[in-house]
Amino acid sequence: MATHPPYVPRAGRIPADAAQHQRLRRNRRSEFAIWWREIDRVLLTLVLALMAIGTAAVAAASPASARRLSTAAVKLDDLHFFYLHIRFQLLGLIAMFAASTLPRDMARRAGIVLGFAMLIGLLLVPVIGTTVNGAKRWLNLGMSLQPSEFLKPAYAICLAWVLSWRVRDPNLPVVPMAWGMMGLVCGLLMLQPDFGSAVLFAGVCCVLVLMSGIDVKRILALGAAAVAAVVAAYVFYDNARHRIDAFLGGGTQFDQVDLAQRTLLAGGWTGSGLWLGTRKLGLPEAHTDYIFSVIGEEFGLLVCGLIVLIYLAIVLRVLLRLLDEEDLFTTLAAAGLIAQLGGQAFINILVNLQLFPSKGMTLPLISYGGSSTIALCLGVGFLLAITRRNPFIERERFRLRQLGQTMPGARK
Repeated sequence: MATHPPYVPRAGRIPADAAQHQRLRRNRRSEFAIWWREIDRVLLTLVLALMAIGTAAVAAASPASARRLSTAAVKLDDLHFFYLHIRFQLLGLIAMFAASTLPRDMARRAGIVLGFAMLIGLLLVPVIGTTVNGAKRWLNLGMSLQPSEFLKPAYAICLAWVLSWRVRDPNLPVVPMAWGMMGLVCGLLMLQPDFGSAVLFAGVCCVLVLMSGIDVKRILALGAAAVAAVVAAYVFYDNARHRIDAFLGGGTQFDQVDLAQRTLLAGGWTGSGLWLGTRKLGLPEAHTDYIFSVIGEEFGLLVCGLIVLIYLAIVLRVLLRLLDEEDLFTTLAAAGLIAQLGGQAFINILVNLQLFPSKGMTLPLISYGGSSTIALCLGVGFLLAITRRNPFIERERFRLRQLGQTMPGARK
């Protein structure tokens, strides 16, 4: 029987399966190259720097919280919260990079779907929610989930989507719809109670409504309404009244806000050193709400100042990137997302400095958290996706003197 020599492909010819594999690899490299070219790498670097600082900060704060929460039956390891925080950060980074690869339209759709899902979760919290430290904010779905945290980035995107309808039809009542959304969300949050998050959601709504374009008279009315809302919350809402009274009455040596300020100043300019702080051991929620004070004691006020500068740089970077943006949805969504992140950081730092009533709010991208860490990273991912831009496309620069000429009905 005649035998045939084994088939040897001609030089330069690649089998079909190998060629398909090479094409897939080239497509992946091409997609990554496009993503890397269009992404705001400065913003990404600043966010990763904050997360790195957060890793060190949670390592510093973990012993204080672990010892405080240990019992005779269960003794937590000093680095218990640090190990958990690393896991949550890894999940957050996966969510961030996955969201940042979405096209702008897909990011908008994902934000809207997430918003409706988390609104349903917020409606379920009063019915089947889990109570922790006197507040019912979590759903136990095999793992603990806080719908309000994931609603934060989705809320900004949904509001921007609704307000951007004005471009298609100026007669649509988009502003009343935005107020309605805000009222529903804030009402559900205050039932938990979570007055701090309600204030943050209301602030984001006000920022987006102002940016969407309303006249001066309505701005003044908006300011009066905000003052009236604070007064009404003080009179009719016990949670808000207790926090405001505690703030206005001044702290005591047993008050957690006063303890936070003392801890913050204990380290001086350069800090006492990692794991060498002592005041943090008596500080409640050292790894979450008051981690800024732990950073002050162990790493010093100079590092606290650096953190403030990084937050300011993130906010300014996003706003500068929006100066020549011509799409209303993109402008509003990015502004809402950065207002949410910057506002939360601003409130947390002021609370630690005893300049604002206690809110029970984490320091974004730094504090320990499960839902909080993952949701904040997801919000940053949406922000990176929405602000992606081809660097080779020239855009018309924004000029302040053109503002009055571009608005419909502007006076000459």
